[in-house]
Amino acid sequence: MAETERLTAAQAIVRFLAAQSVERDGVEQPFFAGMFGIFGHGNVAGLGEALEAAGDSFRYYQARNEQSMVHTAAGFAKKSRRLRAFACTTSIGPGATNLVTGAAAATVNRLPVLLLPGDLFASRRVAPVLQQLERADSQDVSVNDTLRPVSRYWDRINRPEQLITALPAAMRILTSPAETGAVTLALPQDVQAEAFDVPGGFLEPNVRHVPRPRPDRAALERAADAIAASRRPLVVVGGGVIYSDASEILDRFVRQFGLPVAETQAGKGALPWDHPLQVGPIGVTGGSAANVLAHDADLVLAIGTRLSDFTTASWTAWQDPEVRFVALNVAEFDAAKAAALPIVADARAGIEELAAALGARGWAGVEPDRRALGARLSEEWNAEVDRVRHLASPVHVSQPEAIRLVGEAAGPDDSVVCAAGSLPGDLHKLWRTTRPTTYHLEYGYSTMGYEIAGGLGVKLAAPEAEVFVMVGDGSYLMLSAEIATAVQEDRKLIIVLLENHAFQSIDNLSRAGGGRNDFNRFGRRDPSTGRLSGEPLRFDFAANARSLGADALVADDPASLAQALATARASRRTTVIVTQIDPSIEVPAYASWWDVPIAEVTASPSVRAARDDYVEHVATERRFV
Repeated sequence: MAETERLTAAQAIVRFLAAQSVERDGVEQPFFAGMFGIFGHGNVAGLGEALEAAGDSFRYYQARNEQSMVHTAAGFAKKSRRLRAFACTTSIGPGATNLVTGAAAATVNRLPVLLLPGDLFASRRVAPVLQQLERADSQDVSVNDTLRPVSRYWDRINRPEQLITALPAAMRILTSPAETGAVTLALPQDVQAEAFDVPGGFLEPNVRHVPRPRPDRAALERAADAIAASRRPLVVVGGGVIYSDASEILDRFVRQFGLPVAETQAGKGALPWDHPLQVGPIGVTGGSAANVLAHDADLVLAIGTRLSDFTTASWTAWQDPEVRFVALNVAEFDAAKAAALPIVADARAGIEELAAALGARGWAGVEPDRRALGARLSEEWNAEVDRVRHLASPVHVSQPEAIRLVGEAAGPDDSVVCAAGSLPGDLHKLWRTTRPTTYHLEYGYSTMGYEIAGGLGVKLAAPEAEVFVMVGDGSYLMLSAEIATAVQEDRKLIIVLLENHAFQSIDNLSRAGGGRNDFNRFGRRDPSTGRLSGEPLRFDFAANARSLGADALVADDPASLAQALATARASRRTTVIVTQIDPSIEVPAYASWWDVPIAEVTASPSVRAARDDYVEHVATERRFV
């Protein structure tokens, strides 16, 4: 190979990305599956030319919306346990700013996505260019700077030679178990087309080892001492357990010591729902077993979770005055939360060493009476799940019924995908997961519109299994165009669209806070009052789905929904099933609370009553220092 090769910056980027692989536990695979893109003057003659030259050696995927392409990339990365990723390219201006929501969701959820937005001219010889946002105080700012706070790494490539340091730095973040998230390289359109002499070694195949960091010995010993001294411990598992592929070692660990396990949204599926020590979901969207055990736990072993407010019930979940936290997390930032004894390590490696440390102490594990309590509460919870999943509606379908019917249609290797609204909370409680990575909820950023795009990403990562996307009508109206991409790529999705004629989750939240408005109902404006209290808006979602190339079915009752699911499963084509949901049938809350502030001064009696209740709950929030 020649010592250098003359390439444009865009060509060098594509060649570099195509040469990157990762290895963990002896398994090696290409890191990038290709690049999503929507082209404009900011990238079509740069990255567009480079992708055309690369052909299928670095596949280009067409998208319909810049935000949703990032969601698709995030879904792919999550299903791939963060060991594979997509790049996404856009033009400047609205193409770039449309990336912001997707980037924030990827970063919040610690999912690797590489963003390559076009930018204004680095030479500044043409200014202002089309879609340039001018500022009087600086010529060194563009709309791509909006991606800085939502990216784990951000850089602007003002000279082609800067790629020699920028791309390896980007790869370090993308492949880091602790630091991964959205990575942005802003690419001025003139720089993309400029040529430079690329060192030959820069383009050679490169395998990056993904480590399993081991815990510090002293930290491990302190944590083991605390666990061995506890009488009412509870394990809380998050997504880090699944990304680490630690389910098997977790199973052995909790069986050895009789430790009850509660699951976060991201950790659901780390153990199967019927595992003898699985006590179910915890927190605001949690169930009775986990939340009751959390209330008087004297020690919490948090593994691979960032302890968000939904997991901690706004820090009201734990009420024992002496409760202590041990946090096992690959990210030091997360391991330090709640004044925890931190174990900074890979989940699988950390569990393995923690089990050995506890065994060396001769710890017998959870006492028999506490184990019996956990088993009884778990049995009661599973009976409650059975009851709620069969709550029927006098008209149409209840949301719990819909979840049960989709679950019955799904096989053990099939995935369910959802994001925002009331569905994630109901799924956390009611969906029965048997295998890791099959429960796919974007609930870190709770992004409306994620569902269909994220479902496509899951399908691209695991094309052999069915993907069931559950989405409310509010989210569908925001972002549904990637149905066309699923059809284009022949990646079948089964999309179950639950129509309740509202932003129902927020309507429920508003009413719980004393609100008596129609802000979240899909109604026409009443000319006599000026409010959105007129007759409901009518949408033909089935016709919309067909216009995008999908098949569409309408189900008005449980029997027809079950039949539609069977028909969709037997089909080879993406199918949208539209079903009317009766919003009056709600899944209960179980011993939990969420801090959503209520107006301190109000003329509304209902808001005043909600405020009084709010003040009582705030008094139960814990501070850990």
